[in-house]
Amino acid sequence: MKIGNLELGDFPLLLAPMEDVSDPPFRSVCKINGADLMFTEFISSEGLIRDAEKSVQKLDIYDSERPIGIQIFGDKIESMKQAARIAEAANPEILDINYGCPVKKVACKGAGAGILLDLDKMQKMTAEIVKQVDIPVTVKTRLGWDENTIKIVEVAERLQDVGIKALTIHGRTRKQMYKGAANWDYIADVKNNPRISIPIFGNGDIDSPEKAKEHKEKYGVDGIMIGRAAIGNPWIFNQIKKFLNDGEEIEKPSIDERINILKKHLLFSAEWKGEKLGLIEMRRHYSNYFREIENFKEYRMKLISSESIKDSMGLLKEISEKFSPKENFAL
Repeated sequence: MKIGNLELGDFPLLLAPMEDVSDPPFRSVCKINGADLMFTEFISSEGLIRDAEKSVQKLDIYDSERPIGIQIFGDKIESMKQAARIAEAANPEILDINYGCPVKKVACKGAGAGILLDLDKMQKMTAEIVKQVDIPVTVKTRLGWDENTIKIVEVAERLQDVGIKALTIHGRTRKQMYKGAANWDYIADVKNNPRISIPIFGNGDIDSPEKAKEHKEKYGVDGIMIGRAAIGNPWIFNQIKKFLNDGEEIEKPSIDERINILKKHLLFSAEWKGEKLGLIEMRRHYSNYFREIENFKEYRMKLISSESIKDSMGLLKEISEKFSPKENFAL
């Protein structure tokens, strides 16, 4: 399966762009564990063209995580064109446009999922961005603004007509946010449309190898994008691949396996953002890495309160010694 000239294998697994999550340290541990294509956190077009530090830092790419796409969002066509050129200069393999963010401060200003209320503008903006860059342009979107505005087949046709090379569809409307079940029937409608020739990726509710296999077979998508299910669980990519290839499940990682990956994540975070900020950024991840372990609250609080890499490493050693790999998992 290809996006433009980028070869990604028969059924690629993509890491979703997640704000405050999909940074280089997190992407690195997902890559180690089988993710085929990464996306950055979504980046404000206005932030890029104004050289805002937080936006520019999100352009950081490491060779070890390639191939990768940079995702941008915005409501102004001219700003998005300029941001596309800036993003391309960071040398990603793909430029991705966010037409799916449901957050109020984004969507209600006409960016992200907000543009689904103006398909003419969406098509014009996409066409202009495609003209600006030489790398493949892809889009991530939602089904519609609400259940009364679902026009995802038309959206896909319009986007393909102006030159995008792949489309990822989150099977919820903007109104749903992240609640309720993702509806993959609409994703299948796009994939089965004879007018559509670009790869179609499905996103939403895939949190196990079994669900990945079921959705692959039932809906016929070209690949799957994994988001929240990868947080604290980067192993999910290799688990899915193993299950799809031979129907076998990979055992849940032991405590020491979790700690080894967490250490890589932690050290990279400190290297990338500096020790103090790197430790703060890691706080959201600790509970997820150890979420299946009983009686862990005391150590979670200690990790969150840790003020140095040395102390954090000492705590991880204590955790390794205290919790056996199997006996303390909740059934």
